Amino acid sequence: MPSPPRSSTRAGGQLLRTVGLLVPIALLLLVPLFTNRGFYRFEVFQGMVMDNLSVLVAAVGMTLVILAAEIDISIAAQLAVCGVVAGSLSRAGAPIAAVIPVTIALGAGLGLLNGALVARFGIPSIVATLATNVLLANGLLWITKGMWVQQLRPDFQWLGMSSQAGQVTFFAAAVVVVLAFGFLLSRTTFGRHFYAVGCSHEAALRLKIRPQRVTLWAFALLGALMGLASLIHYCRFPSIETGGGVGMEMKVIAAVVVGGTAITGGRGNLLGTVLGVILLALVGSVLAFTPLGSTAERAVQGLIILLAVVADKVLKREDAAHA
Repeated sequence: MPSPPRSSTRAGGQLLRTVGLLVPIALLLLVPLFTNRGFYRFEVFQGMVMDNLSVLVAAVGMTLVILAAEIDISIAAQLAVCGVVAGSLSRAGAPIAAVIPVTIALGAGLGLLNGALVARFGIPSIVATLATNVLLANGLLWITKGMWVQQLRPDFQWLGMSSQAGQVTFFAAAVVVVLAFGFLLSRTTFGRHFYAVGCSHEAALRLKIRPQRVTLWAFALLGALMGLASLIHYCRFPSIETGGGVGMEMKVIAAVVVGGTAITGGRGNLLGTVLGVILLALVGSVLAFTPLGSTAERAVQGLIILLAVVADKVLKREDAAHA
């Protein structure tokens, strides 16, 4: 019998990955029925959404980087640096209208630093970003002596709005980011360059795509989104913790990989990333309402990553067999 068309095979694989995320999400939502029904309160879901908006924004940027067959493990340090700088500017009297663009630009600059180390100097991304992670995290600790940034301007927390209005604004900002980058990846030539570079640098060059430039863009856009994520994360509070965001890179990378983006690059989409963020957010929240408690969250995240990578390998073999 003739093999099915390659496009239909890919569509089937994508549908399978989507269903494979929706099923565990549905099962997780059922778990508290048997453990603690206090989970089904509006305040719990509201808190879960707000706690993970910065993760979602970061995961959008990480999707670009992983699609280009790279990785960035310095994002938690970027988040902390951007947050401390934003808070310091506010404490010095800068209005929030000035703090926002400066923070996003700082994040883009940190991303460009990583991109230059990878694209221009040929350092493997995991090594380059490990180095910048250590440099940024320890440099920040040395400069701040671990002291929190306090005495911020009134317009810093919730951008000077009420708590309710601030939450709506942050949620809307995250949705706009997802939609904008979803359009970028699926509807523009520039977005398709990330897939091309992730599949093969040599093939990309034959298509007159410059892999170094695409890599720089991927890291710079991730950095800019980390600047935005830091504002969403820190502008909820009246002071800024200098060590905030610890372990964020694990959750973000897990969400992207679980969402179906191949860790080797070249395949993935933002719908999967969004579902991956939802899945991991539910894992943390549901565990808090079980006897295991939230201390098991990191272990469960690691298990989910392992299962996702194994499933990805199996699906890739099936795709290759039908190619």
